[in-house]
Amino acid sequence: MANVVITGSTKGIGRGLAAEFARLGHKVMIAGRSQQAIDEAIAKIGSQPGTVTGRPCEVSEKEQVQALWDAAVAEFGSVDIWINNAGLARTVWPILETPDEEIQAMVTTNMFGTIFGSKVAINGMKAQGHGKLFNMLGGGSDGEFFPGIGIYGTTKRGLNYFTDALIKENKDTPLVIGKIRPGMVITEAVVREAKADLDNFNKNRKTMNNLCDTVETVSPYLVEQILNTEKSGTKIRWLTGGKIAKRMMLSRFRNQPDKFEAFGL
Repeated sequence: MANVVITGSTKGIGRGLAAEFARLGHKVMIAGRSQQAIDEAIAKIGSQPGTVTGRPCEVSEKEQVQALWDAAVAEFGSVDIWINNAGLARTVWPILETPDEEIQAMVTTNMFGTIFGSKVAINGMKAQGHGKLFNMLGGGSDGEFFPGIGIYGTTKRGLNYFTDALIKENKDTPLVIGKIRPGMVITEAVVREAKADLDNFNKNRKTMNNLCDTVETVSPYLVEQILNTEKSGTKIRWLTGGKIAKRMMLSRFRNQPDKFEAFGL
């Protein structure tokens, strides 16, 4: 059984990963910005074969990230898997209209959080002699453009390069460093952004229904791949090009159920 730490895991795909690891019997430490959010997340995950604990952590503050590592080691004895999942997306504005405070929030959370998390985890894993680190990527990380994600996509594109650099710099160590691209997952953040620009969302509703998946659908696959990954440089990807093409082709012949109605959209 693995000892797992997941940042930004009180909601969305992070909580989904934590729940799946715990369902399989692993020990998980989740992290979020407040103890209340952690307590609520643990309650929603519920009783599982594995254990789920948590600690507040502001990932843009390296001291707090180090404290998260230290708490996990004190509780579990070691950290086998560290997932930098904490991220913030604001996707309803073009770049020039994005409020400055939102730009700063995305850059500090997405970039600083992943960089500090990687430094802390890799240093700790080198000291213990083993470990897997995964960085969560997203829209824009491969250079693709979508309206409204100029700032968010820039951070994810930068983190793709950053992770490649980590892989090369640590190629002679026993560590496994990889990337995760979860695809288009319906999370609280996605619902929030859709409600903020509902007219635009409804224009693209059919395509979104074809391409988006729920956390419960995606998480088991991602966890299985994380556990099975033994080669540094691996990219775990749920929504592949082939899968997209197949879904779009099938949508011509059958109507897809509306996945967003359950989320109040």
